[in-house]
Amino acid sequence: MTKLLIIEDDEVISEVQKDYLEASGYEVDIATNGTDGVKMALEGAYDLLLLDLMLPGMDGYQICEAVREAKDIPILMISAKTEEIDKIRGFRLGADDYIVKPFSVGELVARVKAHLARFNRLTSGAAASSSQKELLQLGALRIDQPPRKVFVHDKEVTLTTKEYDLLLYLASHPNRVFSKEDLFERIWGLDSFGELPTVTVHVSRLREKIEPNPAHPQWIETVWGVGYRFKV
Repeated sequence: MTKLLIIEDDEVISEVQKDYLEASGYEVDIATNGTDGVKMALEGAYDLLLLDLMLPGMDGYQICEAVREAKDIPILMISAKTEEIDKIRGFRLGADDYIVKPFSVGELVARVKAHLARFNRLTSGAAASSSQKELLQLGALRIDQPPRKVFVHDKEVTLTTKEYDLLLYLASHPNRVFSKEDLFERIWGLDSFGELPTVTVHVSRLREKIEPNPAHPQWIETVWGVGYRFKV
């Protein structure tokens, strides 16, 4: 059974979320503070994390960073903070979605289902069609598709699932310009769910990891007013 962890200090909210998610067929655990939450997230076999930002003991940003360094599972941040800078910070730390309070529990369940379905498709290997080349060699950049590994100058670069899929999609369509909306729908597959700043943040993180000079990218170019392209 798919197992979820809710880290939320408001017990009324967390219990309501748990009831709806369990009714949808998920197994759900709850942590009511950041200290217990990060321990459970790192030690438990969870498939998705629902993470409040304002927590006693350790805040959601710190937990997100710690979990993302150790695991590649969907992380959905939940907060009353509505400023774009807060969302961008969450995405930079590796969050997959940012849900603003108040929200309907039905929307929360829908986002959970969408993220889990997308993650399962991408990690099961079903997303790679038999017609795809198993190896993409683009100068010093190499993408090995079956093991989902990336190398720059023969040195392996560690990417999250979303970073890898974004890079592979752009590199598989060289010199083609994609808007943020195109990339969000293709990589996140959530239609109207989520926030477009996550595309910008993931592009920035990719550049930091693969580009010799992220300020002057060699591969992932910004086409001002349009979007991004992989230049060859």
